[in-house]
Amino acid sequence: MTATTPTADPPPRPRPLPAWLGVLVGIAAAGVGLLPWLVTGLRLPLQNLWAVETRPEDMPRVLLPFNQYLLVLLIGVLVTGSVLAGLAARVLRERLPRGGVLAVAAGLLLVQLVAVVQTTAVVHAGLTERLAATLYLLALVGVAGLSVLVGAVALALVATAPPGGAVVGLCVGALALGPWLSGLVVPSGSGYPSPGVLALLTALRWVPPVLVGLAVAWAGLRTPGRVAAAVVGLLLVWVVPALTTGLVNAGGSRALARDPAELVAYAAEVFRAALTTPALALPPIAVAVLVAVVGLVVGPVLRRRGGGDGA
Repeated sequence: MTATTPTADPPPRPRPLPAWLGVLVGIAAAGVGLLPWLVTGLRLPLQNLWAVETRPEDMPRVLLPFNQYLLVLLIGVLVTGSVLAGLAARVLRERLPRGGVLAVAAGLLLVQLVAVVQTTAVVHAGLTERLAATLYLLALVGVAGLSVLVGAVALALVATAPPGGAVVGLCVGALALGPWLSGLVVPSGSGYPSPGVLALLTALRWVPPVLVGLAVAWAGLRTPGRVAAAVVGLLLVWVVPALTTGLVNAGGSRALARDPAELVAYAAEVFRAALTTPALALPPIAVAVLVAVVGLVVGPVLRRRGGGDGA
């Protein structure tokens, strides 16, 4: 008679969280994303096309930074909130009920869409009734809408995709985190920063490529999909800062604000120059690659020392 070895019962599945909690997680993530704008007091910056001359302290309050000088911050607060929601959903996915990720996304989008609608309505009511003002508002709404869409895709990738897809979403979030951090350290309208704050801003510019490298190291390169995701992450490190430079320079040009075609051409030229200038393009890529290589080498060693098998 052969003795049988008793098998241990599998650990019980964690008790599912209620769906409404997923909605609250999404709302909280959207709120954290908006934090760099919330700390400013939500006062709309002065607008070049405002119908009535108004003092800065008398401008209305809005939920998003609608201003041609704050385009990068606008993108950062929306996309960062979305990726934070995706991270929370991934961490909690064993506890979320069926459709829990959709509940998180619903909470996030509820806040973001309300913010876009409220800000659009307030800015529209205050602008002059001229074609230039209409085009200006459409451009801001377009940037906000595209940011919400990119954030929603990143949320889905981070929350539900296998590691390769999740890396792409995490890289998008890492690059959006750059303007988010800058906006938190130096809130809009806070005046010229001190030398110490300027030094901190200089250091913060390396946070996105470091996070991209960590994301690549976390996923590894064991499959073609993960290798492709790493390549996409490095491409984003190359392209997104150049795109940001183009937006900042074009958005800050009052001389070109009345000529949309010339403004777009100028933004494209600045983007091309930033993309092809080695001193600007190569250092962030090098940092991301270095962090990824160190993580890929050190990670398995640490897992073996910790008793894991690295699988």
